[in-house]
Amino acid sequence: MNDAGRRHIGTAERRHRLALRQRLAGAARAGSPEEIADSLVALHGTDPAAVHLAVGARLADATKTVGETERALYEDGALVRMHGMRHTVFVFPTGLTAVVHASTGRTVAARERARLLKNMAAAGAPDAAWLTEVEESALAALARRGQATAAELARDEPRLKEQYVYAAGKSYEGVHTVSTQLLRVLGVEGKVVRGRPLGSWTSSQFRWAPAPDHPELDPGEAQAELLRRWLTACGPATEDDLKWWTGWRVTEVRRALTAIGAEAVSLDEGTGYVVSGDTGPVAGPAEPWAALLPALDPTAMGWQQRDWYLAPELRPMLFDRSGNVGPTVWWNGRVVGGWAQRADGEIVWRILDDEGLGREAESAIAAEAARLASWVGTARITPRFRTPLERELAA
Repeated sequence: MNDAGRRHIGTAERRHRLALRQRLAGAARAGSPEEIADSLVALHGTDPAAVHLAVGARLADATKTVGETERALYEDGALVRMHGMRHTVFVFPTGLTAVVHASTGRTVAARERARLLKNMAAAGAPDAAWLTEVEESALAALARRGQATAAELARDEPRLKEQYVYAAGKSYEGVHTVSTQLLRVLGVEGKVVRGRPLGSWTSSQFRWAPAPDHPELDPGEAQAELLRRWLTACGPATEDDLKWWTGWRVTEVRRALTAIGAEAVSLDEGTGYVVSGDTGPVAGPAEPWAALLPALDPTAMGWQQRDWYLAPELRPMLFDRSGNVGPTVWWNGRVVGGWAQRADGEIVWRILDDEGLGREAESAIAAEAARLASWVGTARITPRFRTPLERELAA
């Protein structure tokens, strides 16, 4: 206990929790993508390949990664790829759609629609009433088709092809197409979601699909539920971690913490929080473990304060300038290096922090690289946001 009577959760125990609750230790691996998404709450979905890679790292049988992830996303509809926290695209359990929309989407959606209308008005483009007509027509066309690209929808509703000049006279002046901007706003509003890619599972081109039906929830209740789920998976976490992950104001974070009866604990970084009843000690995995996680993996990106699993000196090689993490190599709960795929398909990796590593660690990491290569097969992976080490290894 510390001076305030709070239990202290140190780095070692935080890594134990990460190994088990993030489904990374061998015995904690899951049987399906649904189990993984439910455990982690959200998988980063900006880079389509990263979703499959995050699942593959956590499946007990990695050979099922592509087929099972495609099934869950596009056949059974158990998972959905949609806008969520911080205006970012994630993959969520479909049952969480209403919670995500009410807790994070509405405020962002109102701002994005206002921005679109403002930009169109400044360019002399048609007004809000016109945009509403186009929107209703496009959504009706999407409902008829089931899934469609922006180009296919524009054939059904030609007004989607309308263009306007954005930021005329500025250094960043550009021409925007209504379809691109409107579908983006509809995504944030929870009316459409990302559908099946046009190509393979690594393709960044995708179809749009109608969003799953969901009830309208009270925002405060939805925030409490989302925070409860995330703390269950990622606690303990600091207030800064929570504010960063959710994108909420600090007052909203504190209100949600109170609503769920979160308990305060002591961390090396200061005060942290766990869900009620989760202050007790957590034993580590029975066996040492290694993992190769993709760019934008939810574990690597899960906390704002990362020193307990990522040495600060490794960041320049593993992150891009916007703060996006690249592919990482893990050993027993900490990042020790990075990996990449070369043009010929070979999975290559490099250790950047060899403190405490020995033959066992290197053998385990090599085995994970072989496990990854076995199911990726002929597919070629290039992260959307490239980092210095990934570029160097892939060259």
